Amino acid sequence: MKALPISMFELLALALPWGLSFVDHYPYEGCAEEEGWISDDGATWGVVCYSPEANTYSSLVVRRRIDLVWTVIYGVGGFALFEEAKAQITSRLEEGRALEPLPPSTPRRQHLFAGASEDAGSLFRLLRRKSKAQTAWVLGHLYLSMPKPDQNFVTDFRSSNSHTRLWELLLLASFREQGCFVSQDHPSPDFHIRRRSGDGAWIEAVTANPPDADRYDHVDSPLAPIPNDPRDRCMGGAAVRFHKTLRSKIDRRYDQYSHVQGQPFAIALADFHAPGSMMWSREALITYLYGEYAEVQNLDGVQAAVSVAVQALLDNEGTPAGLFRSGENDGLSAIVFSNGCTIAKFGRVMQTMSGIDYGFTRTRVGMIFDRTPGVLEGIPFCLDVSSREYQGLWPQRYEPWSAELEVFHNPFATYPFPKNVLPEAQHWFRRDGSIVCEAFYETSVLWSETHVTNKN
Repeated sequence: MKALPISMFELLALALPWGLSFVDHYPYEGCAEEEGWISDDGATWGVVCYSPEANTYSSLVVRRRIDLVWTVIYGVGGFALFEEAKAQITSRLEEGRALEPLPPSTPRRQHLFAGASEDAGSLFRLLRRKSKAQTAWVLGHLYLSMPKPDQNFVTDFRSSNSHTRLWELLLLASFREQGCFVSQDHPSPDFHIRRRSGDGAWIEAVTANPPDADRYDHVDSPLAPIPNDPRDRCMGGAAVRFHKTLRSKIDRRYDQYSHVQGQPFAIALADFHAPGSMMWSREALITYLYGEYAEVQNLDGVQAAVSVAVQALLDNEGTPAGLFRSGENDGLSAIVFSNGCTIAKFGRVMQTMSGIDYGFTRTRVGMIFDRTPGVLEGIPFCLDVSSREYQGLWPQRYEPWSAELEVFHNPFATYPFPKNVLPEAQHWFRRDGSIVCEAFYETSVLWSETHVTNKN
């Protein structure tokens, strides 16, 4: 067996039902030089946890099932000595131990990559390249960590709809990273998440896609032009696509399902309506949701950001702006959004957590949100993701899954979305007539591109 660094533990622990949430006994408490281990064949891992209040230790051991899904095989506390807890783990990390059987009436999880046909989608084929080996591994890990993916998950992932399933995997990682219990006990909505406090929410995942006539290749298509006119960028095609996408979900009235009634319900949205559109369409979402956008104006000789009210989007139907402007959509508690649902995101997180680059350099270029009041322009950056400067952007010294996750709250929601359900997301809501933001991470990337180059 070999030592399991805390960063890799935090990746593997996304397979636990509660993710990184622990009660009473906590991992990596500084009890010893090594507190976690993984077998040489990678099929079993375990950690010693410590309770400061009780001054006792516990052992947690996790092993793969025969379909490679992780399952907890041992979790016992109350040991007086660290060595006793460690012994319970090491005895179960023997090389070549048989994988765990499937529980009764549990279908075998289909493999995400094995046995794919030659006509698989281009995004799926991209993941089979050597430069994407890390990314493919982490995607497979997250898929195997899902409580109950629907029966079409693998088929969709291998098709031209790969991006829709990428979004679900990123959401799962973000939820469990923040210590949420994640369940998929109903076909819809896609997820139910809850905290140990009891607060929770139902979340339906969706992607904004182009009309069928404008479908594009997610790998090779050139970036779509960014609208130069701020009004077009905020009120034009992107906002219209968000309207159509969200309206199709709102009209299904998930909030009225028997298992959802009386609880917060949110729609999780990622944008793929045009090649590279997630790099700039965030402004359009804010405009559509709250019915206003910010523009720079000259006030007494000083450049300042000014909020401009919007009544309608720039389409032929005169679609009203402001989904959250009245109580008409009070069954929708919030919109969860990320502009980081990309293949590059999964590769960056894996590299920064593992510290292994496998001979490839990832350079991230983009803009960081400038939190100076009244400033609209971001702060440019260009960093190797393996550099200390890049990793220092976040307190855990690696890129978190939730770094780009945002929650836009509906001020008229019958059942408001509790901020503590996703405490590490960036939250937007109305306060005293203005839209304000509360962020867990100081660093918020407005947009970025990641360039992967071979070191050899």
